[in-house]
This record gives sequence, C-alpha cells and structure tokens, in this order.
Amino acid sequence: MSFHIVRGADMQPQPWKNGMGVTREVARFPTDAGGDDFVWRISVAEVNSASPFSTFPGIDRQIVLLDGDGFTMTLDGSQPHALTTPLEPFAFPGEAQVDVAMAGGATRDFNLMVRRARASGHVRVCRESGSHVPEPDCVLVYVARGRAMTIDGELKAGDAWLPDRSPFELADGSVVLMALVQPR
Repeated sequence: MSFHIVRGADMQPQPWKNGMGVTREVARFPTDAGGDDFVWRISVAEVNSASPFSTFPGIDRQIVLLDGDGFTMTLDGSQPHALTTPLEPFAFPGEAQVDVAMAGGATRDFNLMVRRARASGHVRVCRESGSHVPEPDCVLVYVARGRAMTIDGELKAGDAWLPDRSPFELADGSVVLMALVQPR
C-alpha cells in the first residue's frame, strides 16, 4: 500500500460547510489543518440540486466539471458562468455568493481551494498519453478519465496521487487534473 495514492473508494462523504450538499475530500495541506487554516484543499463535490455554494472568505477556488450536465453559477447576483463543459477549469473567489441553476441531473466536480494570503493555485488538464513529470508546484494528480501508472501503482478514474516528482504514464484516452500550488 502506498501513502502517496488516495483511492476514490476511500474518500468518505462529508457535508458541505453550509450543509446543503456533499463533498469527498481528496487531500489538504497541512494534513492536520481545519477548515479555517488549511493552505490548500482538494475535494470532489456532488451537486444534486440548485443549492447555493458555501462561502470561503480569503480562498481562491477553481472548479472543474467531471460528470453530468453541469450547472450555471451566478456569482454575487450578476455574473453568470455556465459550468457545462467537462474538464474546463473555472476560477472564482471563495467569498462570492454563488447560486446554482442545474442544467440537468446530478453532477460531480473537482475543487481546488487555496488560501489567497498564503499561496496561489490553478488546475491544469492533461490529455496527452505517455510519460509526464509533475511540475515542482504540482501537489496532486487526479485521474478524471481512464488510468495512469505511477511509481506507487496504477490509478483508475477517481483516484489521486500525491506526486514525489517521479514520472507517471497516462494511458491513451485518459485525462488527469494536476493541482498546482505556489507559496506566496
């Protein structure tokens, strides 16, 4: 068993901060940090209804639609964004009031949250099969589609890897999301 692999099946559901949805935490730093003092946090949320998002003052967020028809996010009552194209990251401030209008049924999305005063972050989508070396600021590789092989073992869709700068192989037709975080 590797301490660098987080299996999707092991990610336990927990309520959103506002209690109106469910998320599965993938990783956070520091690992023992609470909701008010993490530097970064990565989760996969289930959006089943038009519930508003939880607010996270001082946090920059990136969201990526994984599965489903998606939804339209209205930020602070006036800035709509259709999150309906899978695997396209969208950045927004955590303190924004986000209302949701569902485009269809339930969805799942990948979330990177970074404490603005301590770091900056973004999500990079990788679709090219073959060998890849994680960038120095890559804190997590998440398999969104297909599979990848790491020095620690095989990853399937829904699994994550906390890279140690060793290369990984991305199988044909697979997609990974790389969470990149840079300290300030």
